[in-house]
Amino acid sequence: MVVGAGVAGLTAARDLAEAGHDVLILEATDRSGGKLRAGEVAGVTVDVGAEAMLHRRPEGTALATGLGLPITHPTAATSRVWTRDALRPLPRTLMGAPLDLDQLEASGILSAEGIRDARHQRVQQPHGDVSVGELVASRFGSEVVDRLVEPLLGGVYAGQAHRISARSAIPQLVDLIARPEFTLPTPPADAPPVFASVDGGMWRLPAALEADLRDRPGVEVRHGVTVTAVRRTGSGFVVTAASGDETADLLVLATPAAPTARLVVDLAPAAAEELRQIGYASVALVTLAFRADDSGVTESLDIGASGFLVPPVDDRAIKASTFSFAKWDWVRAAGEGLLVLRTSLGRFGEEATLQVPDEDLVKASLADLAAATGITAPPVDAVVQRWGGGLPQYWVGHLERVTRIRASVAEVPGLALCGAAYDGVGIPATIGSAHRAIADLLA
Repeated sequence: MVVGAGVAGLTAARDLAEAGHDVLILEATDRSGGKLRAGEVAGVTVDVGAEAMLHRRPEGTALATGLGLPITHPTAATSRVWTRDALRPLPRTLMGAPLDLDQLEASGILSAEGIRDARHQRVQQPHGDVSVGELVASRFGSEVVDRLVEPLLGGVYAGQAHRISARSAIPQLVDLIARPEFTLPTPPADAPPVFASVDGGMWRLPAALEADLRDRPGVEVRHGVTVTAVRRTGSGFVVTAASGDETADLLVLATPAAPTARLVVDLAPAAAEELRQIGYASVALVTLAFRADDSGVTESLDIGASGFLVPPVDDRAIKASTFSFAKWDWVRAAGEGLLVLRTSLGRFGEEATLQVPDEDLVKASLADLAAATGITAPPVDAVVQRWGGGLPQYWVGHLERVTRIRASVAEVPGLALCGAAYDGVGIPATIGSAHRAIADLLA
């Protein structure tokens, strides 16, 4: 049995089915897919959750192509940083740590004092796990953290640089920061793209996964079933839901940390305690559609940018905007004269900013877009998607915490956990956690 029908749960179910097991999948909501979801704005179907995955990590694209889905890559449009009252080019960085200081200075992102501090590099050997913010500030100064690291980490984790674990989030940075030369080779022109998506939207991946599972004998997917308790019985499990009890020989919990902790509190109390320590950030996505031929729309938005990031220090409502029409060819084609983009709001610890009506989030987004780009035309349509507790926080010590969770779970034969709370929040990492869970379970 698999509890949770996000991409991790569906992947785990598929691995079990391919190993010859009958599988029952229970999902509390009315649909599968988790944070991969389709929405409609002005008649255009787009992603209202995750829109891309790392291409250089293979699990996501391998799963998609194995399901017959066409892969697409972003256009050549480049990202900007909206800071110090201007949209500035994003220089080459490793999650905000600058790889080209001349390019950084030319961007105007930092003040003159910040550039001087960044150039006065201090090479140190980090000891143990430290935060990304502490690590980068120790070498390049605090302004690099405030205006580059924070907005980039905010886009991935909706987290805070001085809490996110460097070894968990960016292990490559830990090694690089101790070298005299902080640099990476410039990718060759024929290097594979960093990111990928599914043509037509990432939401198509869980849809295809579910369709594949439903075509398999012995596999059942049930929606609207909230699991409230799990107990051990003999060599298996009894899973309790409002619809009644179900039994299982093997049990995979592909649920967020908090509900997982409640379900394993009697089975693996040490794991439950560790799971309760994993924080989550809430975010909201506002998708907007503008008519390309309305006054000033094209001039303001179609500027060769794929969107922009916003440092928290600039005290704006939004933390980023993705110009989907410019980033993905399929979105521009589907829009047929509409320019579709989205803004994101919410960081860890700022949940109160999201506790307003949808129309207030739309107004705040439009006000920031006007200030950043000059656009004043009204949108044709606007859709708000909220992700309450949507992003797990990989705080300092996360790797050790996950090791302790897995050690505790390993003492319960037949039980496995997977999802975004463990080995990475990206789609390939989440898929990888499912593959690992089932491999361990069957071993």
